[in-house]
Amino acid sequence: MTMKLILSCTTHVGTFYIGQSPDGRFHPIFDEDSLGSYAKAWQAIDDLANNATFSALHPSTGKLLDTSALGIPEDPSEWERLSSANL
Repeated sequence: MTMKLILSCTTHVGTFYIGQSPDGRFHPIFDEDSLGSYAKAWQAIDDLANNATFSALHPSTGKLLDTSALGIPEDPSEWERLSSANL
């Protein structure tokens, strides 16, 4: 599935993205994996910031990440807007 990346947030473990699939759903993405599917982008961001998405694994250690401890902002305006990137 082609995903249009619309927002990004860089943390010390890597960059998290919010992508939009062709069906209009929003997906929090880490290490090229979708961590869920949401009707609104803010819902995906809120769940990611509060560690309520599907599990994200540390890219180097393979250990489960607590996304609420990564400083991910809940406010979409604090994320970087991407012009036209695809995953």
